[in-house]
Amino acid sequence: MESHEDRYLKAFEDYHEALFRHASMRVSDREKAIDIVHDTFTKVWSYARSGQHIDSYRSFLYKVLNNLIIDEYRKRKEASLDSLLAIDGVDEGSFPELSENTVEALAATIDGKKAFELIAELPDVYREVIILRFVDELGPREISELIEESENVVSVRIHRALKMLRAKIDSHNERTEKNRTKQSKT
Repeated sequence: MESHEDRYLKAFEDYHEALFRHASMRVSDREKAIDIVHDTFTKVWSYARSGQHIDSYRSFLYKVLNNLIIDEYRKRKEASLDSLLAIDGVDEGSFPELSENTVEALAATIDGKKAFELIAELPDVYREVIILRFVDELGPREISELIEESENVVSVRIHRALKMLRAKIDSHNERTEKNRTKQSKT
């Protein structure tokens, strides 16, 4: 039988990168994501060392991580883009030239970026399941354990979220096509 420490170390190896990706997507701040993942593993280690049994480290880690992300959202104060730019010292001239050499790579970057923007527009309950399903690659059963909803509720939310995303993408594509048509006529 594996010790608490062995199971914990294996869980760290198996899940630290996925947890970081998830936290990065949710908080949009690399340093804050690192801190949250660190705090997640610290809390889980304390829990395991206190003699508590953890059936599934993956589900348990995501549950602790999501609770810490919620705590972070509660602490945050809204900041305007201008104040963020002033703090970071960013201005319009500080962006390096694009490094992609091909039109395809640039198009893929734009499409990926647009997809994340559209996901960000979804209501929280739908955004959460989409990120857990397609970014973190969790199955409906794991998601249901994590968010404490039935597997059926999770599947319905994923379906509805995909339907909303499809409508948003179609709407965006229609606007883009109309703008192209207007520009080609002038």
